[in-house]
Amino acid sequence: MISIIAAVAENGAIGANNALLWRLPDDLKRFKRFTTGHTVIMGRKTFESLPKGALPNRTNVVLSRNIQIPFESCEVFTNLSDAINNHRHEEEIFIIGGANVYEQAIVFADKLYITFVHHSFGQADIFFPKINEKDWEEKESSKFPADENHKYSYTFKIFFRKNSVK
Repeated sequence: MISIIAAVAENGAIGANNALLWRLPDDLKRFKRFTTGHTVIMGRKTFESLPKGALPNRTNVVLSRNIQIPFESCEVFTNLSDAINNHRHEEEIFIIGGANVYEQAIVFADKLYITFVHHSFGQADIFFPKINEKDWEEKESSKFPADENHKYSYTFKIFFRKNSVK
């Protein structure tokens, strides 16, 4: 199964200047819970934005046109198709960003784990592709208010591709 996991603002924003626009500790815990023990595929800029490099307890795959760049503790592929095919035997593969990788993967992904952040960010320069509702069926939804640890309210949702056998 190929899954996309992302946090997306009301205006589709996912980042600015290669950084997140918000800090939602529960979203980070959710991300860790779902992706630990699995392969995560990301673009070069997403890898470079990780504060401590490769994510622990996961197989980290970086997509880069330049395979000569060393990405410590990572596998490197020049395209998404090769990266996925190399891990096709796994139960679930997670696409974790950035925008270009999401755009490529959303056309064939089986499942979406989306955190909808209930705020619009004007300074954003990185956006998630539009989720076409005719292609996806919402299976789970949990809404949470803003609090002392979460500046914005947010909703966790899980979607499955319609007409999928999964």
